[in-house]
Amino acid sequence: MRFEEHLLMDLKAEIAARNVRRRRIARRLYAGGAVAALAAAAAFAVPSLAGTESPAYAVTKNADGTVRVEINEFEDADQLERDLREEGVTADVTYLPSGKECKPGRGKTTGQVAMGPGSDAVARMRDGGLDIDPRRIGKGQTLVMEFAGTAEETAETKKQKTLWSLTASLITGRVGPCVVVDTPRW
Repeated sequence: MRFEEHLLMDLKAEIAARNVRRRRIARRLYAGGAVAALAAAAAFAVPSLAGTESPAYAVTKNADGTVRVEINEFEDADQLERDLREEGVTADVTYLPSGKECKPGRGKTTGQVAMGPGSDAVARMRDGGLDIDPRRIGKGQTLVMEFAGTAEETAETKKQKTLWSLTASLITGRVGPCVVVDTPRW
């Protein structure tokens, strides 16, 4: 099995596991009795007034110097780029619909491992998020991340082999625009 296929399967499994954990937490809140249910309702009242239960993404700094990104919805890529820049990560983030990708050749790739399980990778998938090491991004380099698909599992997406995919590369110099093309991976 190719690494990309393995990674795509891991991503789909992680999203499914995250949804199961969320459902378990919700059941525990209701099982805790009326007081716990009232406390939970009060805690979630403000986010629900904003029209969503959780933000589209979260960016946090880890104790080891890496930057953690957790994406809940494929929205606001420009703001995510700005938030990553504040944490020392120069990034280009693109969200694409299922079956699409950016045409290859957006810039000069470095040959460095942009994403993978090894300790030499710039970014690694861990525990439902992506940990990025800004120390591995050199001056004049950009971590290019392309998310394709949907973050929410539906009856339609259950029929697909892949719920969503992430491809990453490290580009030196100018990053060209994303020219959207069909991808055979879907």
